[in-house]
Amino acid sequence: MTDSILSKAATMEIPINSNGDSRTAEDDSLEQGAQIGGSLDEIVGTLPVAMDLQQVMVSGPNLNETSIVSGGYGGAAEGIIPTSSIKAPSMHHSNSNPSMMSEEATRGVAVEKFDSMKKWSINTYKCTKQMFSERFGRGSKTVDLELEAQIDVLRETKMKYECILRLARELTSHFNNMVQTQQALGDTFADLSQKSPELQDEFGYNAETQRLLCKNGETLLGAINFFVSSINTLVNKTMEDTLMTINIYENARLEFDAYRTDLEELSAGPRDAAAMVCIEIAQQQYQIHKDKYERLHSDVSIKLKFLEENKVKVMHKQLLLFHNAVSAYFAGNQQQLEQTLRQFNVKLKPPGSDKPSWLEEQ
Repeated sequence: MTDSILSKAATMEIPINSNGDSRTAEDDSLEQGAQIGGSLDEIVGTLPVAMDLQQVMVSGPNLNETSIVSGGYGGAAEGIIPTSSIKAPSMHHSNSNPSMMSEEATRGVAVEKFDSMKKWSINTYKCTKQMFSERFGRGSKTVDLELEAQIDVLRETKMKYECILRLARELTSHFNNMVQTQQALGDTFADLSQKSPELQDEFGYNAETQRLLCKNGETLLGAINFFVSSINTLVNKTMEDTLMTINIYENARLEFDAYRTDLEELSAGPRDAAAMVCIEIAQQQYQIHKDKYERLHSDVSIKLKFLEENKVKVMHKQLLLFHNAVSAYFAGNQQQLEQTLRQFNVKLKPPGSDKPSWLEEQ
């Protein structure tokens, strides 16, 4: 009995330290934590006191490297769950993918524009250098004498046809004013014929003559307007289109000579490894611009040939129309004038068709 009581007392014994305080296992663990905390306080004490919360959060541990303990302090290791298994970071990656793709696309466009600007700058420099060399007689120029002569003839012909077009328009304007004056004069004669019985016949004859001249003048105006329209199409569309192709051809010729000169200068220099790479690149560029030049040379030759045939056909018809219409008008042959317009399929506008309708005026 006494032994059992002593054994119970032994189990209920509470250890006392030198100060008489009771100690438990939990106190020991807390004391160890305090010691560790004290050492951490010493380390942290060396940091600046003014560190704000944002700096602490930035310098804190990565969430992907920490662990969540399922139990209390000092729990078993089985309760540790690594946070890397949590699915939340996948949402961040899914949200950042579109922005990353847009940044890559923007970067690609910027690189493409930079390369295009670089090529344009190099090409402009070479062409400008070649142009100045040709102007000062230092550089060679590829010339097709026959084609150049045809181009010069076309430009001179265009200037002369523009002069014809300008004069024909002035004639149309002046003749239209004359027709309007004849119409007003005929109306005045007709009015006076009604109000002047003693001169009724004389005013009537003149009124009828002016009306006839006005009618024939409108017919002639139709022929002249058709002539002006055809010349305008020939000069400002057909010839202009050919001249635009010629301008493109001349630019291609300048580029071809610029890259040809560049290749010749590189070929005359040293033949080390770096120079051979540059020569190969220059050879490729030379071949590209040579093909472009030859293609445009062929296009210009074909267009000049078709333009000459079209010009002869159009001018033959228009000059014949102009001659017959003017001759018939001043000869007073109304039937021949109308027949000339029917022959060339010229349709006259009805009187007052140029004026806007009352609906358009509203």
